[in-house]
Amino acid sequence: MKYFRSHILVCVDPECLKKGAHEVMDAIQDELVAQGLIDEVQVLETSRIGDCSQGPEIMVYPEGVHYGGLTVDDVPFLVEEHFLKGRIAKKFIIETEKAKDEELSAPTPKEMRVVLRNCGKIDPENIEDYIAEDGYQAVAKVLTSMTPDDVIDVMLKSGERGRGGAGFPTGKKWSFARASTETPKYTVCNADEGDPGAFMNRRVLEGDPHAVLEGMIIAGYTIGSNQGYIYCRAEYPVAVHTLNIAIEQARSLGLLGKNILGTGFDFDLEVRMGAGAFVCGEETALMASIEGKRGEPRPRPPFPAVKGLFAKPTNINNVESYANVPQIILKGADWYSSLGTEKSKGTKTFALAGDLKKPGLVEVPLGITLRELVYDVGGGIKDDKGFKAAQIGGPMGGCLPSKYLDLPVDYESLISAGAMMGSGGLIVLDDETCMVDIARYFMDFTQDESCGKCTPCRVGTRRILEILQNICDGKGKDGDIETLEYLCKEINAASLCGLGQGAPNPVISTLKHFRNEYEAHIYDKRCPAKVCKALIHYSITDGVCTGCTVCARNCPVNAISGERRQTHVIDPDICIRCGICAQVCNFNAVEVK
Repeated sequence: MKYFRSHILVCVDPECLKKGAHEVMDAIQDELVAQGLIDEVQVLETSRIGDCSQGPEIMVYPEGVHYGGLTVDDVPFLVEEHFLKGRIAKKFIIETEKAKDEELSAPTPKEMRVVLRNCGKIDPENIEDYIAEDGYQAVAKVLTSMTPDDVIDVMLKSGERGRGGAGFPTGKKWSFARASTETPKYTVCNADEGDPGAFMNRRVLEGDPHAVLEGMIIAGYTIGSNQGYIYCRAEYPVAVHTLNIAIEQARSLGLLGKNILGTGFDFDLEVRMGAGAFVCGEETALMASIEGKRGEPRPRPPFPAVKGLFAKPTNINNVESYANVPQIILKGADWYSSLGTEKSKGTKTFALAGDLKKPGLVEVPLGITLRELVYDVGGGIKDDKGFKAAQIGGPMGGCLPSKYLDLPVDYESLISAGAMMGSGGLIVLDDETCMVDIARYFMDFTQDESCGKCTPCRVGTRRILEILQNICDGKGKDGDIETLEYLCKEINAASLCGLGQGAPNPVISTLKHFRNEYEAHIYDKRCPAKVCKALIHYSITDGVCTGCTVCARNCPVNAISGERRQTHVIDPDICIRCGICAQVCNFNAVEVK
């Protein structure tokens, strides 16, 4: 194992990447080699360090110095000044802005890292880095001084709820598996993160795999399990690689395998890769896949705690749920329950995506408002456009309009508003988004990912998609809205698993909050957001057009005609609605309706 006197963390959030983070990182490594420092200073990628406004940003430890605004040309001076001469390069320091109002200076920060505490701070392929950050102390505490009932009591008092989407109390789930008398028992980690735009679990697995292993060891001890499986999708090759290294290192130190820490407790882990089927994120389909069967859900009950993997009692939690456990054990139930709200304890990771100035991975206390997430953490809407909706909860989540911006982000509040927490995907949509098209997009995803086992999901989602596609293509008709509402209700009630039951949610929520857009598509044959091509109409305004012929010369299908210095005309039967005419017109003569 190598030991380094300094660590350089390079922010690789999208904003910093756009400003050249990878180029600066490569330049730093080259300069360290040139100065003979490569064996003394380690360079690591990390998620967001600051607000990325002065990117590329880096953090240097152990000093904790935050540098920003770096270019490749700045690197030689920085390396010489900081790592050779031992002086802080003051001209690159990012000064922390003073709070501009009372809200921003409140003692509770907008972001708080529990699950992500080590990501970017340690070398994920070096178990000693993790141990240096109190790693595996929770396992030692549990195995030497706590009974399984003690652990369950702590987990129940902490209030931690499963972070995979359903929000079921972790301690209660563990107690059910412990109460099952049949053996052997299995401990499973659901790392099959399939929501579009979600990468929370991936970041933990790639940056802090031992936290997940430690949480699983504690869970195994608590329920009486000696074997665990981490089910990770094959599209995460770096995560799989890092996990396998972590498992081997833990075995080599006696933290996995036989007689862990000399306590007589045996527990081992194995990584199983999924082929990328979204439905395998559902726990019964996941277990079928581990068993080598087709990834299809099965009816419940019996629940996994009674009859799960290989028909034996099984406990399943996701990556984030397990990663919380060591900190709960070490810092106590009262510490964890002090975070969040009365019924939604702790922090939650979110993958902020969509029309945001600062998209990326964040971790915040539950109970933060949607407004704070979008504007304070996410930086607001890109290009200073208006906020239209936030799609939260993944493909089975809901779209919340601006009237919910002050809604607390917790399990109960989101469900009452017609959305759900899900695994933590949050896509922000600006005021130029077509909500009918958004519903069509998510239904296309869920219909394609349906395993086909039950008729309501297999046939119902296809029928909804057909209707939505017709509406977007200008073929919507009277009665379509009522048919959609009926189909959504039936599919939600009759589908076998959570994928089918939740598939109609984006349609239900957009019908509820943006019904006028559906009506405009169907009855007025127009798309208010000007997104659906079949419902966009281009015309040239008489008196504004100068007859310069630029639009006609650039039209790819020769749909524009007219004499020079005369108003031109667009033939709607030929026009393919590509929008090039509006882009090239220098006089704003092309009107889009």
